[in-house]
Amino acid sequence: MATADSRTGGPLVEGFGDRLQRLINAMYPDERKRPGYTRLAKEIREATGGSISGTYLWELATGKKCNVTLDQLNVLAQFFGVPAEYFLNTDVAERVEAQLRVAIALRDARVRSIALRADGLSAQALDALLVMVNEARKLERLSPVDEGDGSAAV
Repeated sequence: MATADSRTGGPLVEGFGDRLQRLINAMYPDERKRPGYTRLAKEIREATGGSISGTYLWELATGKKCNVTLDQLNVLAQFFGVPAEYFLNTDVAERVEAQLRVAIALRDARVRSIALRADGLSAQALDALLVMVNEARKLERLSPVDEGDGSAAV
């Protein structure tokens, strides 16, 4: 939800920093290889032609600042490949984050292999596999997967 910041007249976006940080973490999952904010700001400039400083990017990502211009919002959305509404609308953010979880999971070759091998199986066979995977998650004390796509849980 965006509200007006009485000091600047610019948009004040609740949760902006958390959403930005999730995008950074998704794009750079290995913390040891994740660029600092100055380097990330340079990558954003090189990829989009838009300008944002490393300091301001850090302030946005950590919640120190939460008002952002429309141009900055569009630059960030373009760089991370999400709609600008991701930063402003909870429903859009939830849909994008569900897609991010899938993309992150598919980085693992074994997860991709399981998905590819499951392609073409009957609905009954897929349901049986889902039951097995859910049981394996319980054994490993992992939380249930919220698919967020309206599909039936098994």
